[in-house]
Amino acid sequence: MGKRIVVKIGSSSLTSEEGGLNRERVRFFANEIVALHASGHQVLLVTSGAIAAGFRRLGYATRPKLVHEKQAAAAVGQALLMEAYQEAFSNREIAVAQLLLTRPDFSNRSRAQNAHRTIEELLKQGAVPIINENDTVAVNEIKFGDNDSLSALVANLVKADGLYILTDMDGVYTGDPRKTPDAVRIERVEVLSEELYRVAGGAGSTVGTGGMRSKIEAARIAMQGGVPLFVGRVSEHGDLGAAVAGSGKGTYFTSSLHSLSAKKHWVGFLSVPQGRIILDSGAEEALLNKGRSLLPIGITSAEGDFHPGDVIEVVNRDGRILGRGVTNYSSWQIKAVAGLSSEEALKRVDVVRVEVVHRDEWVASTIVKEVSTHE
Repeated sequence: MGKRIVVKIGSSSLTSEEGGLNRERVRFFANEIVALHASGHQVLLVTSGAIAAGFRRLGYATRPKLVHEKQAAAAVGQALLMEAYQEAFSNREIAVAQLLLTRPDFSNRSRAQNAHRTIEELLKQGAVPIINENDTVAVNEIKFGDNDSLSALVANLVKADGLYILTDMDGVYTGDPRKTPDAVRIERVEVLSEELYRVAGGAGSTVGTGGMRSKIEAARIAMQGGVPLFVGRVSEHGDLGAAVAGSGKGTYFTSSLHSLSAKKHWVGFLSVPQGRIILDSGAEEALLNKGRSLLPIGITSAEGDFHPGDVIEVVNRDGRILGRGVTNYSSWQIKAVAGLSSEEALKRVDVVRVEVVHRDEWVASTIVKEVSTHE
């Protein structure tokens, strides 16, 4: 039975260092996707490359730095990008569809559901949805930061069987192999660690924005949603099929978690928190490791102005983000009952349920301390 697969291709894989589309590379990746399609897989493509494709056509000597210049380059480049994909796939009589998304399209549940329904219909009709961030309207406050995170959010949204992030590196290493000769490729990651973030390094090429660190963050999002992920190189015919089959040139991130429900996916990754709650160490332990709901007694303070039903961020005393959840209390109610027992809290405020955040409406976002890899 075919799988549902999300493939993400970065700018550096589609363009030259000087800018402009490399149409031969576009055709190569299209052929790799066509081969998967012919094997019965449903494939969604998340693509970067609009700014890199367009800035030369507008006369910029190098990739622009100012937001309005990037947006102008993206407006030109997105048309060129889709033209190239349309041409590459039309030879195989596969329809392609363009979806341009921004953060509000995901953070608003109704808009996210509409995008999901559109994608489902496109896949049902045998088309390949091609998704990119809408760079012509996105600004720093609402950008995904890079399309690595976007691809992970899409993979969770459509409950994909796997996410394949293609890059010019053949996986994640214990150090930067361009600077550290003894760096070793990590073949498989079962849990994430702070150490893995530290060795991920910074951005790579001059035409892209996503370094290995952003790919580790994408792995966190995908793994928490129950989606396994591959980060690696696809440079020769059959490489993408090999990656899907489990023998790709890269690093595999496995996930033992179940796929998140649509609501938990939205709460954990797409919503915009309206405030935050600070916990003591006992509540942190109970929430993260004991499967408990959050009660007033473990709260030390609250920040922001929020109401019952809003999504709030939960942090520990050091300010480390533990996760997000739907609050049953308003911010003033939290401040009135922080540190009190459940019995005392119910005497102070009138709430529907005593749990500040119920376990069923909670999504953790912490990094597991241990890491298991196989070289």
